[in-house]
Amino acid sequence: MKKHFHNIAKITLVLVYLVIIAGAFVRMTGSGMGCPDWPKCFGYFIPPTEESQLQWQPNQTYEDGMVIIVDEALQVAKEDFTTSTTFKQENWEPYTEHDYATFNAFHTWVEYINRLFGALAGLATLLLFVGSCWYWNEKKIITFLSFFTVAGMGFQAWLGKTVVDSNLAPFKITIHMIMALIIVAALLYIVHITSSKTKAHKSDRLFKKLLYASIVLTMIQTILGTQVRQFVDEQIKAIGETGQSLWLANPELDFYIHRTFSIVVLLVNVWLFYRFRKLKLGYGKVYWVMVLLALEILSGIAMYYFDFPFGTQTIHIVLATILFGIQFYLILEANKARNSQAIKTA
Repeated sequence: MKKHFHNIAKITLVLVYLVIIAGAFVRMTGSGMGCPDWPKCFGYFIPPTEESQLQWQPNQTYEDGMVIIVDEALQVAKEDFTTSTTFKQENWEPYTEHDYATFNAFHTWVEYINRLFGALAGLATLLLFVGSCWYWNEKKIITFLSFFTVAGMGFQAWLGKTVVDSNLAPFKITIHMIMALIIVAALLYIVHITSSKTKAHKSDRLFKKLLYASIVLTMIQTILGTQVRQFVDEQIKAIGETGQSLWLANPELDFYIHRTFSIVVLLVNVWLFYRFRKLKLGYGKVYWVMVLLALEILSGIAMYYFDFPFGTQTIHIVLATILFGIQFYLILEANKARNSQAIKTA
């Protein structure tokens, strides 16, 4: 188990990123309420594909918890039973968590696939924790962090339920994203500390400080970006999905801070890149930082000036999470280089 642990950690990291990508796609397509209940979807483990499956039918067997739509409201079966020729309310109870009762097959299956990725990632973190127990006597931090990822995914699952029950409360969606980044950081640390590969990196104090500054700025930008996204979501509800040109017609202060702050982020990372090139420090992932940052800025420009082309919101969110992950791993590499240098000079 121990010899495969590093690969398990990498697979878990990939699955967590797939959950983030799927979640971003859910938000982009407005599929967050595709499954109005949790953890099932309309009371099914495998959701319906047609609206007729959610309509009351005579002589039909229903299981406890199954959902139908009656008069634009969700009704939940109280127990297992078979219907007669007429609808009987005593067999059903209203779904009281929210009043959303719309079926859209595309939205339902997008949200369902998102949940499947979440379940797979959850199982992977559980396997990771089991494997980490072999490190208990050697490096307890691996076991602690592996347990944290399990707890974190459990928290994400619970928070996902509250997000659905609250009919996509924006603040909870922001917390959902921040927690995902924390889980990514924990997994990256596990991947780094269990890697047997050694790379020639030079240590530089200013470069390391710039790395810390860049990741802090990325976090601030991500939080500001989620605030802007919340505003856009509210505008979509008020104006409609076809009014893209009006979504940011009268933005709040958060938007202007987010847009202006991107200049600061760019300048710090350009300085970082210049330092890396000048001293030939060997951190190849810095190139990825610059590429991702350029794509992030371009997607932001496209959303504002070209009225949210399809996919740009998802790309913008996913790029930010990948950028955070690479910056965090660079910090881990810089710390390792500094420690190695300290040992040599001791």
